Amino acid sequence: MGARRNIFRFRLELPQGRGMLKGTYTKPVPTSPTRRAFIGALSAIGCLPAAENGWIELFDRRSLENWRPSENKASWKVVEGCLAADGPRSHLFYHGPVNGAMFRNFELEVEALARPGCNSGVYFHTAYQETGFPEKGFEIQINNTATGEGSYRERKKTGSLYGLRNVYRQFIADDQWFRIHALMRGKNVQIRLNGMLVVDYTEPTPPIIPAGGERERFLDRGTFALQCHNNGSRALFRSVRVRPLPDDTPTPTAAPQVDETFRDIINLGRHNYPMVDYHVHLKGGLTLEQVIAKSMRDGIEYGIAVNCGQGFPTENDEAARQFVESLKGQPVFIAMQAEGREWTQMFSRRAAALFDYIFTDSMTWTDNHGRRMRTWIPEEIGTIADQQEFMDTLVDRAVGILSHEPIDIYANPTYLPDQLAKDYETLWTDARRKKVISAAVSNGVAIEINNRYRLPSASFIKMFKAAGAKFTFGSNNTGPEDLKRAEYGIQMIHECGLTWQDFFVPGDGPKAVERKGGALKA
Repeated sequence: MGARRNIFRFRLELPQGRGMLKGTYTKPVPTSPTRRAFIGALSAIGCLPAAENGWIELFDRRSLENWRPSENKASWKVVEGCLAADGPRSHLFYHGPVNGAMFRNFELEVEALARPGCNSGVYFHTAYQETGFPEKGFEIQINNTATGEGSYRERKKTGSLYGLRNVYRQFIADDQWFRIHALMRGKNVQIRLNGMLVVDYTEPTPPIIPAGGERERFLDRGTFALQCHNNGSRALFRSVRVRPLPDDTPTPTAAPQVDETFRDIINLGRHNYPMVDYHVHLKGGLTLEQVIAKSMRDGIEYGIAVNCGQGFPTENDEAARQFVESLKGQPVFIAMQAEGREWTQMFSRRAAALFDYIFTDSMTWTDNHGRRMRTWIPEEIGTIADQQEFMDTLVDRAVGILSHEPIDIYANPTYLPDQLAKDYETLWTDARRKKVISAAVSNGVAIEINNRYRLPSASFIKMFKAAGAKFTFGSNNTGPEDLKRAEYGIQMIHECGLTWQDFFVPGDGPKAVERKGGALKA
């Protein structure tokens, strides 16, 4: 006797005429169909587009079938073959037949387009929730130019694993289609934007759940959801496809070592502190690959800086352009470190504008006797016969730099040569401090909290804060060994009561080169 068969029936409606028939098609299928056969059958009857290399499209481009909107349900429509988010807050949850809408390990690919000012996102490991933002699972942020609502300023950009591993540089333009690729394996999640890796996070055991965050924000299993964040946040999704992976897929990386700094980075990032080190150099054997791997591991985005000025490899516009080009397509900020006071006549406004931001310090200047010195080199400083005169000259030069040069960040701030450093607190009198603080604040220059030199001091930072200054983190590393995790900056946040509003992020306003471009050569 032949194998017992079940009968899988459906009604096939075809246009009449021209030899087309209308009737019932009967297709025998195995009693216990494989997953591939089941998906193939669904594809055959039009429930799902056909799978390709294991990829399954979850959106049929015609309807909201297999998708369930929450609260303001009219915020979701199908427009010209795309899922369109436009209206008050609503989340669109997948609840179709693939994997029973329950995914643990997978590859997910979403093709999206965000309109100007749009805040949206893609959730995974989530569950249907009728109102509010999903409490369970993780959000992959979509935000190119949204600035937040009310007094809140949203800094987390497209590609962020929201509140856990944040991206602060804008890599995607509004009104352009882009691709999010998420790869979930065990305790590790990777996120790519148009093929560029921006997040590579391995969850520790137990997971770190930020204070004040959603209590179910840990890797588990669940469905997918798309976000309509608020009225005015308009997004389109033309493809949402998944390739399920076995539940026992192993974690590809070792678990991270959790210490207080690891916890601080997550908690501060969740509460909108920009966890970015804007002052990193590829020197001393440190490679770009090492920097990116460390950034992913530690959860700190980096700004890679090139030294531009007299006596440095980058002394002209062409060399500056080459450096910028070398970092395109990399998940980093691109920075110019302006060296010496000659730099303004060595680079054009157009070349300087290629960088995300410009920073400099007051460690190179010419004294009142015409002697150019680099203050970190003892041989060029020599013996300081009159400490007070030296300090007054240093303050005068610093005020001039802050007032006239087109810089966004004041690096290595308040640095003193070794022979004066022991008297830092007394040599930096209140009067001298106030001059530097006033120049920085009135010219919109952020103050670097420097990890290498541990500057400025806490007392100085408190005065900067009281005057309304903005801050950044910076390493000024000499190689891989002293590229740390912004420990001094984190310490100052706690000790000086710094809030997220006290921190600068490129793009919050016009760049210095836009405000003071006239200081550069034509």
